[in-house]
Amino acid sequence: MVTARRQSHPRPQTLARRREILEAAAEIFGSKGYTNGTLSDIAEQVNMTHPGILHHFGSKDQLLMEVLRFRDETDVQNLDGQHIPDGIDFFRHLVTTAFTNAQRAGIVQAFVVLSAESVTDDHPARDFFMDRYRTLRAEARHAFEVICAERGMVPPDTVALASAAILAVMDGLQVQWLLDPSDVDLAKASEFAIEAIVASVLEPRGSILPRDHPSA
Repeated sequence: MVTARRQSHPRPQTLARRREILEAAAEIFGSKGYTNGTLSDIAEQVNMTHPGILHHFGSKDQLLMEVLRFRDETDVQNLDGQHIPDGIDFFRHLVTTAFTNAQRAGIVQAFVVLSAESVTDDHPARDFFMDRYRTLRAEARHAFEVICAERGMVPPDTVALASAAILAVMDGLQVQWLLDPSDVDLAKASEFAIEAIVASVLEPRGSILPRDHPSA
């Protein structure tokens, strides 16, 4: 008779310690960047040793990926099934995320710094961010398609452009807000931009800007 191996689960103390390390790593990477932020910096933040950090995460690269996953998990932790919604609720979720981000500058800063660094050669998070943006653009396009189907309309050619633009505006506003939070209202500016872009796709009214540049 073969006895099934009992599956072990991390103890609550271990999970709490890992979360503490992730939060410290997000703060260090956000303030110093991935390259300049060291495991020793993180260890000092949580009163641990360098080997202690490696015991929980194995390597600095692995810790970075866990920080990024931790950030994304916090975005969906209060959603039904912890999944991003579809249709018009997808865009409502983006607005809600912007309002949430306005209350968590540390996490936003870590994301902004790491996403910018990821464009450099051989950065360990490059594939993560490429996949993340591809997935979000696809989810935005699908949300537009769902809304158009509900309205009995053919998705316009601007769907792909709008999907990329919404993500770009949200991320760009985060940079402006981090630099000058007293002058930039991250939540309301994001809401305004998302509503304007969604409306331009679903209720197009033509361009109000003269096109004096060559067509692509």
